[in-house]
Amino acid sequence: MSNLFAKRPCEIPIWAPGKEPLPPGFTEEDRTAMVQQQQYSKYASMAMESCAVKTVMAGTMGFGIGAFFSLMSASLAYEDPLLRQQTQAGMNTTQKAGQIFKEMGRGMLSSGKGFGKVGALFAGIECCIEGYRAKNDIWNSVSSGFLAGGVLARNAGPKAALGGGLAFAAFSAAIDLLFLRREPADED
Repeated sequence: MSNLFAKRPCEIPIWAPGKEPLPPGFTEEDRTAMVQQQQYSKYASMAMESCAVKTVMAGTMGFGIGAFFSLMSASLAYEDPLLRQQTQAGMNTTQKAGQIFKEMGRGMLSSGKGFGKVGALFAGIECCIEGYRAKNDIWNSVSSGFLAGGVLARNAGPKAALGGGLAFAAFSAAIDLLFLRREPADED
């Protein structure tokens, strides 16, 4: 390879498709498996870059985080033992445990749905804006935060939608600036 560049330093070697040089340790029999693996990798990266997959993943992750937070808050919830005795009078231990688990499940489902909706909405809008602008900068997250906050608060009226949009945009900008776009520390 170096001899080729020594003769013609400004030319780049070009090979026919499927005849590229193999990495060290691979034989011609490995070429088909390698090409197939490259195709699968290309398809997987294309899928991960699509807005639909990003939206579904953000919604799923948001649902899981919301359910987990609800589970933790339910396990630490302070309840009045006298009130609990009145509502569970005449129940055995299994019935009491079943009632507690049902309440925890309802809370986890409700919280998970809320977090999932916020995550999916924000990620979907941000992906569409990024695709339209063809840039990856802070304005994508700020504008998607504004739109997502406005959509989430739309039922409370236009003033609340504007306030929700501004609050979510400010939160998105803060997260983006503080955690995502920081310069790494120099290691001298």
